[in-house]
Amino acid sequence: MNTLPLFDRSLMRKRYLRAIANGYERFLLDYAIADLGERLSVITRRFKNAADVGTVLPEAGRFLKEAGIVEELVHLTPVASETSVGIKQIEGDEEALPFGAQEFDLVISLLALQSANDLPGALIQISRSLVPDGLFLGCMLGGNTLTELRQVLMQAEAEIEGGISPRVAPFVEIRDAGALMQRAGFALPVVDCEPLTVRYSSMFNLMHDLRAMGLTNIMTERRKVPFKRQTLMRAAELYAEQFADPDGRLRATFDLVWLLGWAPHESQQKPMRPGSAKMRLADALKVKDV
Repeated sequence: MNTLPLFDRSLMRKRYLRAIANGYERFLLDYAIADLGERLSVITRRFKNAADVGTVLPEAGRFLKEAGIVEELVHLTPVASETSVGIKQIEGDEEALPFGAQEFDLVISLLALQSANDLPGALIQISRSLVPDGLFLGCMLGGNTLTELRQVLMQAEAEIEGGISPRVAPFVEIRDAGALMQRAGFALPVVDCEPLTVRYSSMFNLMHDLRAMGLTNIMTERRKVPFKRQTLMRAAELYAEQFADPDGRLRATFDLVWLLGWAPHESQQKPMRPGSAKMRLADALKVKDV
């Protein structure tokens, strides 16, 4: 049975191009880049060949080069843009990587994989592109991202228009992300979530920023007609009623799900063989064995 893909990737590229042409809003990407730097700072190695998979702008690659973390970097982007000396840019799709096996010792991806129709397949391709003991470090939107906006849009649409339609894309849950990393063949996978709360003076300012980041609705089965003005105004009222801080500013949640995993290598730590322990758990905890 043929099923439609969840996301319209062609529309996604158009939305990114529009955002870049109108001055891309970088606060979320800059936040992720800063976090990327902190996470890589605890890994005592430098990387010779790296790839940035799917990040819209080349800023992450520039940061890695300027910090001396990587020597050479390839930026695979859904939309071509200005780049920097020493960064090779390829316009392509993270669901169809144009890379060979064991080509990189580091792959990063920032705020891109949440719109992959085949996330397991994308992670498998990333894993295959890494040399043994190579590192993947990615950040994607997940979990409760924009939960406030989703709730008020559904409430307002049901109240004003008598039904609801998919307006905000679903995001991966952290428990599912961990299972996907294991399925993709990563060794020592680590998945964690860092919630970021951004405050706005109104719901419309939030929606303006989402448009300026190219993060508006790209679901294939989205409703093709815009919200009625009455529905939007009611959603704004609900947002102010339910998610305002004492100073009147409105909260918007972005869950940044970080994925870390290594390409398998014989030097890596491995779990002990079942039954090989030399001490009972009860003795180690100094409790009575029941």
